[in-house]
Amino acid sequence: MNILMIGSGGREHALIRKLLESPKCTKLYCAPGNGGISRDAETVNIGVMDKEAMVKFAKENAIDLAFVAPDDPLAAGMVDAFEDAGIRAFGPNANAAIIEASKVFSKNLMKKYNIPTAKYEVFDNADKAIEYVKSENTAPVVVKADGLALGKGVIIAQTIDEAVSAIKSIMEDKQFGDSGNNIVIEEFLTGPEVSVLAFTDGKCVKPMVSSKDHKRTYDNDEGLNTGGMGTISPNPYYTDEIADVCMETIFKPTIEAMNKEGRPFKGCLYFGLMITPNGPKIIEYNARFGDPEAQVVLPRLKTDLVDICEAVIDEKLSDIDIEWYDGAAACVVMASGGYPVSYKKGIEMFGLDDNGQVEGATVYHAGTKYENGKFYTNGGRVLGVTARAETLDEALKKAYAAVDKIKFEGAHFRHDIGKTK
Repeated sequence: MNILMIGSGGREHALIRKLLESPKCTKLYCAPGNGGISRDAETVNIGVMDKEAMVKFAKENAIDLAFVAPDDPLAAGMVDAFEDAGIRAFGPNANAAIIEASKVFSKNLMKKYNIPTAKYEVFDNADKAIEYVKSENTAPVVVKADGLALGKGVIIAQTIDEAVSAIKSIMEDKQFGDSGNNIVIEEFLTGPEVSVLAFTDGKCVKPMVSSKDHKRTYDNDEGLNTGGMGTISPNPYYTDEIADVCMETIFKPTIEAMNKEGRPFKGCLYFGLMITPNGPKIIEYNARFGDPEAQVVLPRLKTDLVDICEAVIDEKLSDIDIEWYDGAAACVVMASGGYPVSYKKGIEMFGLDDNGQVEGATVYHAGTKYENGKFYTNGGRVLGVTARAETLDEALKKAYAAVDKIKFEGAHFRHDIGKTK
């Protein structure tokens, strides 16, 4: 089977390495890929949004399965383009990917179908939004850009003044472009956060093992929000009892709601949850594998990923038994100095072997390039260093031991992954 992966980050690298374990996979391409991915798959210089070029390549190279991983091409209808050309593709159609592409849509969906979430209001006018936060006079408060913003469109304002600044930055200064034309202002929930990815074929939903992301830049959950500085799996706060509640009140109702809206969701649906004193609530949906959550969830997957993808596409997910390895996995993200604000690229990296790996762990490349036998940084989040073991402490120990072997100027990582509440 010839497979085409669309994307260029750590999530895609984790998916690629899992797909390569399948005996069904004979050839794997990645467009556009990165330096580390190029050591495992044949990279193709096509932009992730170029639907015409992607379909043309797929036809010319007899692609049997296209896997659309990032949010932007999903929202733009990349899966639709493959399907229209008669090419099997994993991922939601554009009309279903809106569950991530528009926070206004997703929040209204939650409200309409009584899916537990935070209290919220939607605004298309900055002055009215500012008037609202001042009248509510409650902080912290969450300000969200409606559209896609590379995982950075959510601002937790600690004071009313910060909320006002966030509204102006998003709606007037266009910090996230047109994604900030509308905003959601949301009640700040408290409690442990849990990430649960789920396979779904639009009828059946099968949650994967849970994970916990660490969003803040620095130790002790300080600094700016990022795309993720590290993850662990399983999440210690996600008990079997809570999992049962989430299935009945959030997971199944979401799939049913999308069907009722004429937007059946097929692919991987990400549930960002908060375990509040009043029970689990949904904070956000993603229409794809989370990054870096995928880097700890996928190593624990025992069942052939190709078989799962085919079952999702054929709407036969209920026929497949998905198995997971026991134990735990931990991922430590190595980022460029200055991330998530500004950072240098093109810094040479040391300690990696010719395949971009180190002994004792798996290194997923998120932002690297490979030239003349050397690896260089090429992004904010550079590497996800992941280890699996029987216990979380062992997995963390192995991951940090591997991190210590990798060097590049300005390298930054958190030292407390798996230790925060």
